[in-house]
Amino acid sequence: MKIAWLFPGQGSQTVGMAKDILAVSPAARAVFARADAALGESLSRLILEGPEADLTLTINAQPALVTTSYAILGAVRERAPSLQEPGFAAGHSLGEYSALVAADAIPLEDAVRLVRARGRAMQDAVPPGAGAMAAVMGVDADKLEAICREVAQGEVVSPANFNAPGQIVIAGHAGAVARAGERASQEKGKSIPLKVSAPFHCALMAPAARVVEHELAAVTVRAPRFPIVANFDARPNTDPVRVKELLVRQVDGAVRWEQAVRFMHEAGVTHALEIGPGKVLAGLCKRIAKDIKVLSIGDAASLELLPGFLAA
Repeated sequence: MKIAWLFPGQGSQTVGMAKDILAVSPAARAVFARADAALGESLSRLILEGPEADLTLTINAQPALVTTSYAILGAVRERAPSLQEPGFAAGHSLGEYSALVAADAIPLEDAVRLVRARGRAMQDAVPPGAGAMAAVMGVDADKLEAICREVAQGEVVSPANFNAPGQIVIAGHAGAVARAGERASQEKGKSIPLKVSAPFHCALMAPAARVVEHELAAVTVRAPRFPIVANFDARPNTDPVRVKELLVRQVDGAVRWEQAVRFMHEAGVTHALEIGPGKVLAGLCKRIAKDIKVLSIGDAASLELLPGFLAA
């Protein structure tokens, strides 16, 4: 068995996530306490009690998800103390930070402060309403990139997330995203506007990338204990110097999730643990490499399935 660890990104957050895991896992509770201390506020109360509107804010959702995913990993390690380290780890967008914390490349305390700054910078990079994102189905990547170039008209629009075959998210100026969606429909595709607070992973995020670069300069990054398949280039990395570069380029570059999963599959990954709330990544894996067996661990019930999954 060659296993990968997968960590979800923004959008997977829910009020009360991991509450039942916290009830049974001292390791998970310790992670929440560390995050609270690092931020100087009760992030754990927001995660467990809400309100949802506050948890959904980018500046809160990002540290909340990194904290919750790492807390769940702590519970996983308690439940399976002989758990082998993964052949690879990867996280969808924000989830790359969770993967790096899991690999001991970045301490949790630095990570939650980093992603809070990242979230604030991404939110502030574009005025409200000026940008947009849309999920485009049924148009292949090359065609969609050509459409984006065709309709840009001096504005920004480009693929932001290569999530799975036939599912690509585009981002940019609101008008350009709308034009690209209309052209995709003419090509027998389908475009669905997304409810997001900013147009992530496109050139409009360049100011946010500079903020992340500045914040990372003060952080010591160690070599990851296992390879992290980066969003920016879908290639494995264990070089601590490149970690910072890849995190910066991720902010205004596309998330190449489909390519990352394909790489891990071709490298022999047979099983994966989705560590964090939700089952989004398991669903995407089924569409990318359906023979990778995925167990999503986000609550106490799924945690109890771990021994059987690892023994299969």
